[in-house]
Amino acid sequence: MATLLLRLSAPLQSWGSESKFETRRTEKFPTKSGVIGLIASALGYSREDSLEKLNTLKFGVRIDHEGELIRDYHVAKTEKASYVTNRYYLSDAVFLAGIETSDTAFLDEIETALKNPVFPLFLGKRSCPPTMPLFLGIRQTDLLTALRNEPLLYEQRNDFGNASEQKVRIIIDSDSPAEVIRDVPISFSKTNRKFGFRNVRSEYAEIPSQPDFIPTTHNPF
Repeated sequence: MATLLLRLSAPLQSWGSESKFETRRTEKFPTKSGVIGLIASALGYSREDSLEKLNTLKFGVRIDHEGELIRDYHVAKTEKASYVTNRYYLSDAVFLAGIETSDTAFLDEIETALKNPVFPLFLGKRSCPPTMPLFLGIRQTDLLTALRNEPLLYEQRNDFGNASEQKVRIIIDSDSPAEVIRDVPISFSKTNRKFGFRNVRSEYAEIPSQPDFIPTTHNPF
């Protein structure tokens, strides 16, 4: 069993699970469908390709910094009318995401693809490219242990400038009924987009800070 870890950080992210008409919402944490879409882009999948193998990956996310919910207000025009759209984003959020499988060869394939993606990678929407580093490595352990043991990606410091342990939320796939969300991508087809349901559970964990933490230099590309 092994776990591949991703650092999901950007000026803007948008992880929609349920959006209708002119209102495009975002969840407060990365969705499995969004991360599977990112990996599928890296591997070079088309929108019509089967996602069955990717959906077997166990998924979890740790909220190191929830960021701020912001709204993008603008007016769109057609030949006959104008209408207002509201699109929501997370600003300056930082997440640790992981995928677990016993198929380590598949994880190695995903690692190679993330380092040499076929298509551009983005965090939920094409207007949200990730900052580097995105790929953090493969840990030879289960998903929950990897999420608990990885040092913080975003440090909150006290009045003296010192970092300390931080309690963060972990949301992870669950085999038993818990919270149910519609977040499994069955098809990304433009004409037949479908999503299924998955069980998730949450816990809070004390995560140690990095003693030699150095903020990542922003690289927009």
